[in-house]
Amino acid sequence: MPKAKVNEIELYYEVHGPEEAEPLLLISGLGHSSKFWFRQVPDFSKYFKTIIFDNRGVGESGKPDEPYSIAGMAADVIGLLNHLKIDRSHVLGGSMGGYIAQEIAISYPERVRKLVLLCTHYGGPEYLELTGDLWKEILDVAGLSAEEIYRKGVKYSTTPGFFENQKELVERMVRMRVENPQPAYAFQRQFAAAAAFYSQDRLNKIQAPTLVLNGRKDRVVPPELARRLAEAIPNAKLEIIDNAAHLLFIERPEEVNRAIIEFLGE
Repeated sequence: MPKAKVNEIELYYEVHGPEEAEPLLLISGLGHSSKFWFRQVPDFSKYFKTIIFDNRGVGESGKPDEPYSIAGMAADVIGLLNHLKIDRSHVLGGSMGGYIAQEIAISYPERVRKLVLLCTHYGGPEYLELTGDLWKEILDVAGLSAEEIYRKGVKYSTTPGFFENQKELVERMVRMRVENPQPAYAFQRQFAAAAAFYSQDRLNKIQAPTLVLNGRKDRVVPPELARRLAEAIPNAKLEIIDNAAHLLFIERPEEVNRAIIEFLGE
């Protein structure tokens, strides 16, 4: 298992696809390991040197019990790129990973070729106002087992039709988390970092061509917030995927992957 020593911790990573191809780095969301890109890696690795990794606090990476920040996690990514001797990369971030991707594009613009922001937003009071009640429901897990908590998370992140009819995929996602559970303190550290993030007043600094993708039925990040995010980034392109919720990249991989590959190839 390849690991890179970055900022006093070890980050687990994988590299897929042609060595000589343009690099594409995927950044996972809250509580998710790099395994959740299982419906992207086969497609992306045909065209790009595709890098996936586990954020600090999850999967096979280090899980220090100390405050996390989005800026610190962005610095982890830069450390990983340095370890891999990659000067510039396409950067794709989903949900909390979209926060990290924004921070990289803002603070390290010279390292980003193109930026893809998936099921994410710019944080702050607007987000909390729109989704506060939903998060109270999601985080009401008293008396539930870890497996039940993870299954509940999938239910709130997908459309009802997917949750009911794609049992094999739902169970695969639950199993990925059960087999390597995230410690509660590490989830709380990641959650606190995400809750403290706010980038709206800095988005005009993003220089990279940007694609914002969202599911029309996403309750975790309502499409209105994706629209506001795209409007705040110079010349960003917005695409809304029908019949998809927060995990649109797992629900509708053909449409999502095609949109991303076409955007990066333009």
